[in-house]
Amino acid sequence: MTDPTGAPETVRAPMGAAIAKPPFWRRRLWQVAGGAVLALIALIVFMVWSLPLGRALEPLANPTLILVSADGKPFARRGSYKEQPVDVTKLPKHVPGAFVAIEDRRFYSHIGLDFRAIARALQRNVGEGEVQQGGSTITQQLAKNAFLSNQRSLRRKAQEALIALYLEARLTKDEILSRYLSTVYFGDGVFGLRAAARHYFDKTPETLSIGEAAMLAGMVKAPSRLAPTEDLPAARERARVVLATMVEVGAITPQQARANRTIRVREGREKLPVGTYFADWVSPQARRAFESAYGEVLVPTTLDSVLQERAETIVSQALKRHGGYLHATQAALVAMRPDGRVLVMVGGDNYKTSQFNRVSDAQRQPGSAFKLFVYQAALRSGMTPDSLILDAPVTIGDWSPKNHEGHYANREIHLRNAFAGSSNVAAVRLAQQVGRAQIVRAAQDMGVRADFPPDLTLALGTAPMTLLDLTSAYAGVAAGQAPVTPYGVPQVRVAPARQLPRAERDGLLDLLRAAVTFGTGNTANVSPYAYGKTGTTQDYRDALFVGFVGDMVIGVWVGNDDNSPMNGVAGAGLPAEIWRDFARYAMSKGVVRVNGKRIGMAPVAPPPVAVEAVDPLAAPPVDGAVPPVDGATPPAGTSAAPAQPAEAAQPAAPAAAQPPF
Repeated sequence: MTDPTGAPETVRAPMGAAIAKPPFWRRRLWQVAGGAVLALIALIVFMVWSLPLGRALEPLANPTLILVSADGKPFARRGSYKEQPVDVTKLPKHVPGAFVAIEDRRFYSHIGLDFRAIARALQRNVGEGEVQQGGSTITQQLAKNAFLSNQRSLRRKAQEALIALYLEARLTKDEILSRYLSTVYFGDGVFGLRAAARHYFDKTPETLSIGEAAMLAGMVKAPSRLAPTEDLPAARERARVVLATMVEVGAITPQQARANRTIRVREGREKLPVGTYFADWVSPQARRAFESAYGEVLVPTTLDSVLQERAETIVSQALKRHGGYLHATQAALVAMRPDGRVLVMVGGDNYKTSQFNRVSDAQRQPGSAFKLFVYQAALRSGMTPDSLILDAPVTIGDWSPKNHEGHYANREIHLRNAFAGSSNVAAVRLAQQVGRAQIVRAAQDMGVRADFPPDLTLALGTAPMTLLDLTSAYAGVAAGQAPVTPYGVPQVRVAPARQLPRAERDGLLDLLRAAVTFGTGNTANVSPYAYGKTGTTQDYRDALFVGFVGDMVIGVWVGNDDNSPMNGVAGAGLPAEIWRDFARYAMSKGVVRVNGKRIGMAPVAPPPVAVEAVDPLAAPPVDGAVPPVDGATPPAGTSAAPAQPAEAAQPAAPAAAQPPF
């Protein structure tokens, strides 16, 4: 139908006729969607409303730790610095006024979001083609600092805006500003106005001058770059910008601005390094032992600052004297008490050039220093230092380990002499007799953590481990308890789980004393109470000496970070010399004790016992194996046994293994 104009006539439903409703499924869909939106809004409101308002007032999770040596000297500062919160109502008006002027001049009039600032920033950024300016208010900055990450994303900005509105609804402007000033970052690891005032000016926030407040307010824009400790001229220039802005908004007069243009910085905290080898290692222990707190937390440690300084000098001088022609570029030293109390940690030649800790982090082969656990397993099986073992060539499958340069006694010798001379074939024969599993168990019982090889090459020290673990295992022999857990904070000390059986410990002491008396470790024979073992790995890649004198347990490693061979450096050489020099210094300082009594440099002969005399016709004691020769290959699935170069020993009058404590 059409009307006279030709347009279609509208068809109307008859009076009383039912109007068609949308299908049921469509109505249901809209109901579900609406409910979901309302639920989502309710969830967001609940989550925001339940945010902890006091978070900005809490201490940092990683507070400043001042590490203090056992003799009371601070030696490192770790973590971030935050003091008690501030209350803006108790501050001079120019202090909060500086921050409001430069960061958010409409702070007291907006609702948490400054739409004028946002529009201005958007226009500027579009014109520049990149982000040049932000429109965040102080409230938004508080939301980010207290509740969000620094990630730059639209999602984070939306969260920031939502939380800002929530903060404005729950807190007064003064409360918001107080929390902001208590949280904002000021560079140098410093958070909050009270900490910043002390750090940069050695003042409280209540006593800050107009110029000082302006400098602190100016730092917020780029705290790492504008910190006066980093760039004082830039910090002063930025402070002048803040002073001018304060004049513009009426916070101060032009005369006050001119009078405060010269700003002096006076740091209120002692300068301390952030890291040392010991500080890096001990910090996780300190954080476990001490709870979060405001200010600086003093953490007493076990470090002996006098011994530490001397150890660093000994290591550095040894490398300077010998490192060049020996092609030895790095060394490490750790000293501890038999209970694991670490006194000294030198993780490398120079911490400033390399922070890698070669005591606690470097995994290196111990060479013949590992033989201690082979002989320990033998002692557990019923043998004694006087038991006999054949020192002659041996073949296991396709593997033929050898003593250096083919020197063998070609007869049975006492375990004492085999250990002192570091016979490889004797160690492998012992490993055959006691079994690999018993050797691994002995090492693990002493606290050694390593990926042990699946065959008897482990008897020659092919399992990489840290010097700290190896030295701690030797500390277990000195203590007669195991495992010894090294510690640098007294509160985290872990007591050993078991006592070593008397016969086992006495046997190990006997062997270790023989090694320094008439064996490969003779260089380290600084006292009748000195015990130890050398270790050298294939192609002279690692050289070690580990042992103890009295109640001082010392481990030394020398090598190269790239694992390149050294020029003939064996455990009996440079490592034993470093060990000897440090042990002598410790003894001269009276910090080495036996049975509670100090021992100095004068030797005190312990009661003699009978030991096997060195056969003058036999080959001299040697340390280690050489690579298989004449086509011999190691057992299937293994690599060639590491070569252990000779560590020449000088025969000396044998002495007894005397328990030192």
